[in-house]
Amino acid sequence: MKRNNMKIIGVIPARLESTRFPGKPLARIDGVEMIIWVARAAARAKKLSRIIVATDSDEIAAVVRNHGFDCQMTSKYCRSGSDRICEVALKTEGDIFINIQGDEPLIEPALIDSLAEPFSISPEISVVTAVTPVKNAAEYNDPCAVKVVMDKNQRALYFSRSPIPHFRGGAPEFDKVYKHIGIYAYTRNALVDFANLDKTVCEEAESLEQLRLIENGYVIHCVKTDYSSRGVDTPRDLEEVVRIIKAQKKVK
Repeated sequence: MKRNNMKIIGVIPARLESTRFPGKPLARIDGVEMIIWVARAAARAKKLSRIIVATDSDEIAAVVRNHGFDCQMTSKYCRSGSDRICEVALKTEGDIFINIQGDEPLIEPALIDSLAEPFSISPEISVVTAVTPVKNAAEYNDPCAVKVVMDKNQRALYFSRSPIPHFRGGAPEFDKVYKHIGIYAYTRNALVDFANLDKTVCEEAESLEQLRLIENGYVIHCVKTDYSSRGVDTPRDLEEVVRIIKAQKKVK
């Protein structure tokens, strides 16, 4: 049975406290706060019924609302962005909730749309995420680049910070290696269940919360994309994003 006429909600979690970059959502890019860049990109996605910024910061909420976007206040005790999105889901009508990272100002609207599509194909799919090809050996061996192995139906078998799959014959075949992009879409039930499940062995070993879902039997469908994530974790990352935007302006 296919799912039809789904109400899809884009949720952007944002908080001021960040160890490596305090106040990150309000950092300005070309005169506009980063959280607004993300919200504007999400607004260009065609499949979203609504966009909500989820935050525990009055300052972020004021900026978001001043720019005409919806905002919901969430608890200061949320352990993760997923918990923050779950709070929104519990009080918001919707079938699918897409977690759009608040530190991805260059996120592509088409990528957001692509995460909604698999839900209409199979009722077995409860979570969708995105993957992109690994570019080189440095990325393959980088523990910050989370690798994923999938079955023939593009369903995740495992995520790891280690180089997987391991190629016993020698050099990795990069056309067969994918890394994870941290954007997720959940059914409401999967999202609520996820927030209430205990942490699992592999999740704690790898420090990857998506493994909690796999270890509990949830199907995570992976959408392949050429999009390369450009998240902002540090002020230096922000400088790189600003450089990219300036270069894009010159081309236009």
